[in-house]
Amino acid sequence: MYMKVVKRVLDKLLALFLLLIFLPFISLTALLVYFKIGRPIFFKQVRPGYQEQLFSIYKFRTMSNEKDAKGVLLADEYRLKKVGQFIRKTSLDELPQLLNVLKGEMSFVGPRPLLLEYLELYNDEQKKRHEVIPGITGWAQVNGRNAISWEEKFEYDIWYVDNQSFLLDMKILWMTFLKVIKRSDISSSGSVSMEKFEGSTK
Repeated sequence: MYMKVVKRVLDKLLALFLLLIFLPFISLTALLVYFKIGRPIFFKQVRPGYQEQLFSIYKFRTMSNEKDAKGVLLADEYRLKKVGQFIRKTSLDELPQLLNVLKGEMSFVGPRPLLLEYLELYNDEQKKRHEVIPGITGWAQVNGRNAISWEEKFEYDIWYVDNQSFLLDMKILWMTFLKVIKRSDISSSGSVSMEKFEGSTK
């Protein structure tokens, strides 16, 4: 009952409320991206969600479109400027996902929606992460985020699927708030973003 009805109603009400509350921050971030990073302001990408249904996730752009002499995009560390680092560390880049929550494509809490190309790489256990609506934050994010391995991240995701509850969601939201304040676990070691998943060996 909670996951199918109550959680979806609470998600949409909270998303609408936060969109109104954070409108000044959303507007300022949009201006910051426009003048410091460039257009387009939003990063949009197709991701698999609940039951592997595809949807477009929205985020503020944090990297420029700088290319080398051959027209190839530069590596992430060269395109992620100080402005983009600030937007990521403060999690301002996630604010547009409130629209995804309002549309019912995402929840506040659930496994993060990952790249479409990863679908064919999951084993049967890892595929269970798509049995719930994906979230802006999740059990894996508050237990390491990009600082843990893919296998650990999937283990946390599946644990959440098997143990989801209202109290657990409240705990995850509170832990997320603390991590945003502390600006912890933003990047994996030695990289500005998480390395790509290439399949599990076990």
